[in-house]
Amino acid sequence: MVAQRAGVRPNLLEYFAKWTEDYRRDAVDATYQQGAVPLLTWEPWGSGAAGTEQPQYALAEISDGRHDAYIRRFADDIKAHGRPVILRFAHEMNGTWFPWAERRNGNSAGEYVEAWRHVHDIFTEAGVRNVVWQWSPNILRTVEKVRLQPLYPGDEYVDIIGLSGYRKHEMRAADVFEPALKEMRTFTRRPVLIAETGARPGDDKALWIADFFTWLRGRPDVIGFVWFERSIEQGGKEDWRFAETAETQSAFRGGLAGLELADAPGGEPIPSG
Repeated sequence: MVAQRAGVRPNLLEYFAKWTEDYRRDAVDATYQQGAVPLLTWEPWGSGAAGTEQPQYALAEISDGRHDAYIRRFADDIKAHGRPVILRFAHEMNGTWFPWAERRNGNSAGEYVEAWRHVHDIFTEAGVRNVVWQWSPNILRTVEKVRLQPLYPGDEYVDIIGLSGYRKHEMRAADVFEPALKEMRTFTRRPVLIAETGARPGDDKALWIADFFTWLRGRPDVIGFVWFERSIEQGGKEDWRFAETAETQSAFRGGLAGLELADAPGGEPIPSG
């Protein structure tokens, strides 16, 4: 359905897994069967309903080894499966809405990087070679005072960087993404994959979508994006869908048509995103 509305099949599909869930071969296989690469957002908590105070998932608990058996099993399963996976671990860490934020759940400054490196080291020790590690903060809107560099594990632990960024009131895509990208470019040159984006309903939503693709074409370091194609009824906080109206859908299809094509698994050329 999304492919029909966009005019092309996506070559990147995202799904989420809590730390109460094991690695799902079926989800990864289903992604590749659709000609796409899986982006797995791996969330170290028990559930969203439990909120930000989940002491068993505090950053120090991760670094101190409480979850090592689970992490090692997850790593071994990915290795045994053998299919490449983008792993987006503990995203939006600069916010305050997840228990892995350093300002929540009894966490302290410096513990996010320690936890990240600990998890990464377990994968390295297990000999996992088919994971692309994505470090993915939120854009700076509402969290402008939180510096990103102290939360960065280092280029030796990160393959690509990402952003979650949704258009609310901004008139240009650059207003959403550039403040965070400018700061990140002071400490890393890793390529960028927008891990979540969408646009709030409004008279200028189609204009923003068109500008998003214009912005993408001017940022060769941004290698792709995931559009959060969800209405409120489907779980979105807003109706973020590009297919909300005929006008917004037309803007999205036109923008995709202007992107350079990339080869998806199996060799079929389709746009990034």
